Amino acid sequence: MRGAGRATALLVVLGAVLAVLGTGTAQAAGYRYWSFWEGSGSGWAYATQGPSLVRPDDGSVQGFRFAVSADSQDAAKPRSSPDFAKICADTPAEGGTKRVALVIDPGTAADAPDGETPPALRTACAQVAQDASSAEALASVAKPLRYGSDALLCAISGYPASGCGEQVAQGGGETATADASAPTSAGVASGGDGSDGGGPSAGVLVGVGAVLLLGIAAVAQARRRRG
Repeated sequence: MRGAGRATALLVVLGAVLAVLGTGTAQAAGYRYWSFWEGSGSGWAYATQGPSLVRPDDGSVQGFRFAVSADSQDAAKPRSSPDFAKICADTPAEGGTKRVALVIDPGTAADAPDGETPPALRTACAQVAQDASSAEALASVAKPLRYGSDALLCAISGYPASGCGEQVAQGGGETATADASAPTSAGVASGGDGSDGGGPSAGVLVGVGAVLLLGIAAVAQARRRRG
C-alpha cells in the first residue's frame, strides 16, 4: 500500500505540472511584425537574413507579411503565390537594372493593431540597380517605410501607423512593446533565426518526462508487491 500511495502522489504531482505547462502554452505570447519571405517555384520560405542584407537576383520574388506569430515556425506566409512572370509582366527588362517582384501582404483584421484596418494585399515589380538590396527594392515601391530599434521593419506604406514588434498574448491583447524581443530574422537587418518561441523549455519537458517515468515505475512496483 505504501508503494501505491507513493505512485499516486507522483501522478498527482505530474498532473499538476502538466496542467501548469498547458496553461503556459495556451497563453504563450507572439509578436506583431512584418515577416520577410523569399519565393520560389515551390512556394515561400522564411528568410534567414533581413531585407537590407539580401541582394536578390533579377527574377527573384520577395514577400512581406504582417501578422502575429511567436517565431518562424508558425509565421503566416504571404497569401499570394510568388509568381514573378505575372507580377512583372508589364515591366520590361532594362540594361543595368534588375527586376524584383514583391508581394506585400498587410494581413487580416485579426492581426491588426487596435483601431487600424489593414490595407489590401498588393504586388509590385521593383526595377532597381543590380546591387540593390531587398530593402531598397521595397523602398522603391512602398514608401513610407518605418524602422525601429535594431533596424526592425515596423511599417510598410505607413501601415501600421504606430508600434513596432509588440508582444501580443494568445488571446489577442497587447502586453508590451518589445522591439528587442521580437523575432529577428524577418524584418531586421542583422538577421537571426527567429526562434523566440513561447512554449515550455526543453529542460522543463525533460524534467516532466523524468517524473512520468518515476510515476510509471512506482505504479508497476506497487502492483508487483500486491501480486
